[in-house]
Amino acid sequence: MLDAALTLFAQRGYHGTALSQIAERLGIRTPSLYNHMRSKQELLETIVEQTLNHVLADFHAATAGADDPVVLLREATRVYALRHATHRREALIVNRDTTSLPEPALSAMRQLRRDHERAVRSIIARGIECGAFAVGNAALASFAILEMSVSIARWFREDGPRTATQVADEYAEFALRIVRYRP
Repeated sequence: MLDAALTLFAQRGYHGTALSQIAERLGIRTPSLYNHMRSKQELLETIVEQTLNHVLADFHAATAGADDPVVLLREATRVYALRHATHRREALIVNRDTTSLPEPALSAMRQLRRDHERAVRSIIARGIECGAFAVGNAALASFAILEMSVSIARWFREDGPRTATQVADEYAEFALRIVRYRP
């Protein structure tokens, strides 16, 4: 059911997808969906929450054990870019439809996104403090890095000229340019 919702929400948007379309894709009657969920909003909340939790888990796994801000930023960006290339449906939904969540779920999901942004910003601030990065504004740099990575979900194609890993590696290097890395 989640897979069907992911596909349809990514293609048509949350508001453009009816429960009847999800049921049709699954080959069941619409009332049967309610045996597995409470509402369409619950499906959206599950998708958004799982996706954001995976983003944070990826970040923590990629940055665990490292101390050098250059390595940290490179890995944090690489894993974020890679997720947007390899989990495009989820990324499209989170970045377009999260605002359709009701409270308190909306605030909780926004907090998860802020946690991620602040973690990236903290890496940049550490790099500025130690002289590795010459960018003037850590917050603006973190927004630029995260937003450029978000865009991957809109244009990346598995059959394109670059693999997801190649794109992620290049974006990691772009991130170091954004912060004006000084070797």
